[in-house]
Amino acid sequence: MCEEWLDFIVACRLGKAHEFDVVEGPMADDTIFNYVQNFVDGKIDREAFWALARFKRPTHQISFHTARALATLHFLKGSEVRDEE
Repeated sequence: MCEEWLDFIVACRLGKAHEFDVVEGPMADDTIFNYVQNFVDGKIDREAFWALARFKRPTHQISFHTARALATLHFLKGSEVRDEE
């Protein structure tokens, strides 16, 4: 994660549009989103956010935001994934 990631997440939380077809990067869970909201609300500063925002396990997401991006996908097969917790 970096400052650019935090700024992008905050902008999205504030409803600001972006022009990206695809967004790829770390995925914030509910806890991280609470820290983001605290940052947006001014309850914590950037330094406090980064001190709190430690991912418990590596996460990654790819988000498709336009029809053009979705058109690049082709379904190959499906499989069941079980939660190991």
